[in-house]
Amino acid sequence: MLSLPKQVAFAAIFSCFLVLTLIQAQAQSIRIDLGPDEIGENQAWTITVTVANQQLRSYDNFPEIEGFRKRGTSTNSQTSIINGQVSSSQGVIMTYTPTKQGIFTVPPFKMKINDQVVSSSGKKIKVTAPVQAQGRDPFRSLFDRDPFEDFFGGRRETEFVDVKEDALLSLSTSKDEVYVGEGFTTTLSFLIAENNQAPMQFHDLSRQLSEVVKQLSPDNCWVENFNIENIEPERVVIGGKGYTQYKLFQATMYPLNNKPIAFPSVPLEMIKYKMARNPSFFGQNRQEDFKTFRSKEKTVKVKELPPHPMRDAVPVGDYHLQEKLTPNSLATGQSATYEFAIAGEGNISGVEKPALGSHDAFEVYEPNIRQDINRENGRVAGTKTFTYFLIPREPGDYALKEIFQMVFFNPRKKAYDTLRSAQVLNVTGESQKNLSISSNDGGSFYDRLNTAGNTLQSSAGDRWFRMSFNILILIVLGLSVWLVFRKRA
Repeated sequence: MLSLPKQVAFAAIFSCFLVLTLIQAQAQSIRIDLGPDEIGENQAWTITVTVANQQLRSYDNFPEIEGFRKRGTSTNSQTSIINGQVSSSQGVIMTYTPTKQGIFTVPPFKMKINDQVVSSSGKKIKVTAPVQAQGRDPFRSLFDRDPFEDFFGGRRETEFVDVKEDALLSLSTSKDEVYVGEGFTTTLSFLIAENNQAPMQFHDLSRQLSEVVKQLSPDNCWVENFNIENIEPERVVIGGKGYTQYKLFQATMYPLNNKPIAFPSVPLEMIKYKMARNPSFFGQNRQEDFKTFRSKEKTVKVKELPPHPMRDAVPVGDYHLQEKLTPNSLATGQSATYEFAIAGEGNISGVEKPALGSHDAFEVYEPNIRQDINRENGRVAGTKTFTYFLIPREPGDYALKEIFQMVFFNPRKKAYDTLRSAQVLNVTGESQKNLSISSNDGGSFYDRLNTAGNTLQSSAGDRWFRMSFNILILIVLGLSVWLVFRKRA
């Protein structure tokens, strides 16, 4: 057991350690400071990110503000020694310039700084008429000076140099030539070589990619977009050289006609930093700049399908048939369920229901349709299922291949093929073919059908009879009128 003095000493040491830990936790703070509430149209406005007692390793893009234009970033650092306690801070400042006068709102936003999410509540900014330059404030000039630079020989302007980047914006396609309806995958990637020395980061990606996707979605193609949400780095080797690949857009496209697919050159603006020629511990060692990368134009040739009577109506893909018949034996008048599922790689969304063969002995109802599509690893595959309800009216054994089949073109084999059912339906019972004729009494008109013959007869006699009957009616009407007038006279 510890003696009392040792217990006191241990408690004191533990307390000091706890206090220092709490102080350090409080000191290592991250904050976002917004500029003033009101500025002139010729003045700048800023957002400042500051980290205390740690390095500023990473930070997200600064927000876009309506009525303002970004002008670039600068960095600062500060070290203080008070009563032997050393504290330091590093910061990055984004400068904005107003584009017009008015009242503008900085909406609430969040930034990820050193892997920590920091929130800002936003504010309103009033931009007034341009203000005249004021005389230089002697106190401001005093505090603008760096005492360390004064001590080591005066203030020096930092010179920044542009480091040549080893990176490119690449637009690639999985195939250079396809058939009408054959799929090919288009990928837009930003590639950074492993030996690249120029620091860069993405900038305003959501807005830029929305415009790029429009340019890379041809009107004469069915497009299955992979909808990349998280841009993750991936190591690839191209021509024996290592790169870090960032996939920005990927889609599988199916040409609707034989018009060539022409992809234009598309831009991507990146933040690229200039580096200080003579970096220092306290000074700004990099300067934000922008560089626009452009992809090369790309054309995919499209050729017609080989001659075939159904060339303009067949689906294109590498398909196989999955089918299910429940039950496969039943009596006339009962119903069966048949699933005709087309599975494989291709434009599953564009597959139409099969054209049915002769089915006089069946009632076949319109199918229920379900499709499942998987977009992964640069390919689109899935299943489209047509579920039919069958009611047989005649007994017998029926091979469903006579009713259910689909012709398609397989681009891998460069040939047409047919998906045919392998199911056989066994039907027992009495014929019910005539049940569809109505059993209701049709009346005396239909009764005459049993006595009527097929010999044509002249209708002239009937015509003279009708004429004589009409004349008799006119005579009776005339006599009636004469009798009425005679009685009145």
